[in-house]
Formats: sequence, structure tokens, C-alpha cells
Amino acid sequence: QVQLVESGGDLVQPGGSLRLSCVASGFPFSRVSMNWFRQAPGRPREFVAGDLNDGRRTYADFAQGRFTISRDNDKNTLFLQMNTLKPEDTAVYYCRAVYAAGYWGQGTQVTVSA
Repeated sequence: QVQLVESGGDLVQPGGSLRLSCVASGFPFSRVSMNWFRQAPGRPREFVAGDLNDGRRTYADFAQGRFTISRDNDKNTLFLQMNTLKPEDTAVYYCRAVYAAGYWGQGTQVTVSA
């Protein structure tokens, strides 16, 4: 059974940092490309960053230079380090496994506000 469990979301002031985690189970994590997406209220879900199984990493324009995706294959965990956060980064953040039909976690709320 595939499971993805995100954590690390919080209320943070503009300019602050957060590190999100996504613990995976039920599939060969080290061989699977993983993504972070986000969804703000009233907006479609959008791509944030991807960690591909060939070692490449990709970022949305808004994430480039501020966010860093990484993984620990020994712990089956995907990370998203987010720095210099802005109010427009407020959203529910989801991890996604590019495996079989695709799997999503339940999301973790990030709120950036003074």
C-alpha cells in the first residue's frame, strides 16, 4: 500500500523559512521521481519542484533560488526547504510519487503572514 505523509507546514512570517517533509512507503522510493505541488485557495494545484530518478531537479519559476528539493533514500523521505517565504506562498503543499497511476499525500498547510 502506497503512503505519502507530509509534515512541516506552519504559520511563518514573510522572509522566514520552513522545511517540509514527505515520508513515503509501499513503493521503491529511491527509483521513483518525486514532486512537490501546492494549491492555494481558489487556485488550481501547481507544480513546485521535482526530484527525478536520474538525479536532475526541476523548479517552477517562483521556486527557483528560494526553494530546494532533496531526498534521503535511506529514510524514504522527500524534503522541500523553503526560504525567503512570501505571502503568496501560502498554500497546501503536497508531495507526489511518479509511480504507477501517481500518488498524492494528504498535504500540509503553509501560511505566510505577518
